[in-house]
Amino acid sequence: MASVVLDRVTKVFPGGTRAVDGIELEIGEGEFFSLLGPSGCGKTTTLRMIAGFEMPDAGAIRVGGKDMTALPPEQRGMGMVFQNYALFPHRTVAENVAFGLKMRKVPKEEQAKRVRDALAMVRLQGLEERRPGQLSGGQQQRVALARAIVINPTVLLCDEPLGALDKKLRQAMQFELKELHRRLGLTLVYVTHDQEEALTMSDRIAVMRSGRIAQLGAPRQIYDHPTSRFVADFIGDTNILEGTAEAATLRLDGWVSPLPSALPPGPCAVALRPERVRLGAPGTGLVDARVEEANFLGDSVLLKAALPGGASLLVRAPRETDAALLSPGATAALSWKAEDPVPLSAE
Repeated sequence: MASVVLDRVTKVFPGGTRAVDGIELEIGEGEFFSLLGPSGCGKTTTLRMIAGFEMPDAGAIRVGGKDMTALPPEQRGMGMVFQNYALFPHRTVAENVAFGLKMRKVPKEEQAKRVRDALAMVRLQGLEERRPGQLSGGQQQRVALARAIVINPTVLLCDEPLGALDKKLRQAMQFELKELHRRLGLTLVYVTHDQEEALTMSDRIAVMRSGRIAQLGAPRQIYDHPTSRFVADFIGDTNILEGTAEAATLRLDGWVSPLPSALPPGPCAVALRPERVRLGAPGTGLVDARVEEANFLGDSVLLKAALPGGASLLVRAPRETDAALLSPGATAALSWKAEDPVPLSAE
């Protein structure tokens, strides 16, 4: 295990595009750490600099206390898993997994043992002689994982490794990868644009935007307490309410929402998760709204409700909710607790 430290790391591409802008970050030993953000936010470039495939224009990268900034990839002792797997189609599963060991001139007997152990770790015993084209997408992903861990890396780097899989297989592989991380005790740095994936798997998440870290924290902290409109909007479904702060209330279009604490008076925006909103009979909540749309999701119903003034609010209601409140055209009272709206900082 090794910690990974990025000290004011910057990368500028030709033409002046600042892909990574002075990132400061410390990833703990044995941590499952995710870099999350939309396309073009700098997360993959950050990972490639940790791996050594890109050199930073400024700053330093240290792994286990050792400065890796100028070292080539093969001297960093890291495993890498790519989105497209990057397997050799003409080589067998065993040959693909053994590739890194051959490059390191590991004796053949030890190669064979370590390949067997790595394939057992990802549950691919018996498929050693198959070629990638004879495997399913999930099996190919496991081969790529085995090839990365067979070299006993200090850090495992994953660049959207589940992005090419269908939803059900991707969810199954999330559990497998998390369990593999637990058994190996590796420091794992994971890049994804999938919010659900990051929330499910990570110990901590760095949400990135325009080459910088917009928010850093545990999944529950980032989901429940986003600090900016960007993070609140990017992580899951949310409602942004804009009004005027008056002590511990937010004045909107003719109605008032409670706030968790007093805020400075003036314009204010808060984030409110759809599952925090409760439905009731008209006249029993904070505001009455008209149901515009209702989408059945299995365990819940996602509503779009029109507020006074023309704005809309997303509401995630339990499926057991009174059906009369879930029908398009119905009027329902909306309410929430004072601690549910999260004040957002100006951007």
